[in-house]
Amino acid sequence: MRKWMWEAIVGFVPVLLIFMAFMGLNVVPLIFGLLMAGAVFAALKMRGGIAIGAAQERKRKKAGPAKLTFEEIGGQESAKQELQEALDFMVRHEEIKQFGIRPIKGILLTGPPGTGKTLMAKAAAHYTNSVFVAASGSEFVEMYVGVGAGRIRELFKEARTRAAKENKENAIIFIDEIDVIGGKREGGQQREYDQTLNQLLTEMDGIYSAETPRILLMAATNRKEMLDAALLRPGRFDRHIQVDLPDKKGRMHILELHAKNKPLQESVSLEKVAEESFGFSGAQLESIMNEAAIYAMREDKQEIEQRHLSMAIDKVMLGERTDRESTEEEKRRVAIHELGHAIAAEVVAPGSVNQVALSPRGRALGYVRHNPQEDKYLYTKAYLEGQIIIALAGAAAEEIYYGERSTGSSNDFEQAINIVHTMMTSGLTSLGIVNMEMMTKEVLMKENSAILDELAARSKQILIDHSAVFDKSLEILLREERLSGEQFRCQFGDSVLLPA
Repeated sequence: MRKWMWEAIVGFVPVLLIFMAFMGLNVVPLIFGLLMAGAVFAALKMRGGIAIGAAQERKRKKAGPAKLTFEEIGGQESAKQELQEALDFMVRHEEIKQFGIRPIKGILLTGPPGTGKTLMAKAAAHYTNSVFVAASGSEFVEMYVGVGAGRIRELFKEARTRAAKENKENAIIFIDEIDVIGGKREGGQQREYDQTLNQLLTEMDGIYSAETPRILLMAATNRKEMLDAALLRPGRFDRHIQVDLPDKKGRMHILELHAKNKPLQESVSLEKVAEESFGFSGAQLESIMNEAAIYAMREDKQEIEQRHLSMAIDKVMLGERTDRESTEEEKRRVAIHELGHAIAAEVVAPGSVNQVALSPRGRALGYVRHNPQEDKYLYTKAYLEGQIIIALAGAAAEEIYYGERSTGSSNDFEQAINIVHTMMTSGLTSLGIVNMEMMTKEVLMKENSAILDELAARSKQILIDHSAVFDKSLEILLREERLSGEQFRCQFGDSVLLPA
């Protein structure tokens, strides 16, 4: 109802009631009736109207995706291929009907945040020439029972209506963060989430008919283990597609896509950026290109240089450089700590250190940046022990120079403990192949302590053996606040000793 009509009613009704009371009529029943009508109207708006309002909001925000193709999504070749094969069942529906194949009802995209799950859903809509209706799991969560279920019904109704209006045979419904409403149901108390999930299951059971439009439900989550088993079974989400972090080739493709509209200097090597960004998601790689452009603009440069990209990697990895000022003693302790990491890293993996810096970034007061290594997905016991030695070397350096540790080693210890846990679950410790749930805490703690104590001693011995390198590097680092990999390796000469 239009605003001016509401204002007219609000102004007219009180005047009418006063006039009727003046004429001697009993207006109490009328007032009571108006209040009841208002309460009923508000309840209807809260229950049914909210679902309609949510649908209208989705129409305004997500009336349709920009035409996005699979070629414009980098770094997910296997996932894209698997998804396209699944979508072919939707495109080639007449052919699959001849073979008696049941159409796919749902596709679940799983993987870490920022890997492009939403982009793949939009590309799927373009690939199948479908109407695209999107929603987030949080849109269905309300304190009022039945509201979420009503929104689910409205979502499917909206998909069918838009497909008919746009004269399309297919519609794709995409629900992001489906774990919000699709979590495992527990016995006992009935929750609003359960009713919403039940309605979603019901809609998926009746999602296919011989009539058009054909509806495909796509959903995304990074917590697949939390989803209810009824949602994951065949006949509902028939395909589970893993969207992983990109490898080097994928990272290169993503960087090239985001570099198209940016003025790069001819000498810029995106391959080097791809090597240095191991473990980055597509969203982080996009942020690298964006931050590099910001750095170039700040310096009034016409083109983005390689150092801008290097600075952007540091920012995305560690956070923005801060103006935090440290005392000389604190600065010296940080330098000793970071050099401990650097020397251990250079001994364990020669040529691995790119630079050592004392510039504060995020919560870190200093950092060691490593040269790009080959992408690794399998780790040996020796490699994992080397990573623990590197992690513990910061605290070992402080113990050598100060006789005690500081709180700056807390993240290093957490990293070392996580690696030990990985070794235990992989059968790479003296415990052998074990079921972690059957092991007592005392046994696990004893093994954890034994591994960390041994590797901490080896880490400290490495630093003692290279004390001359340590002292020369410390002098340069305190003076210049930055030590390049080449400068650092010059201090070693031919004296690199492998760990015992």
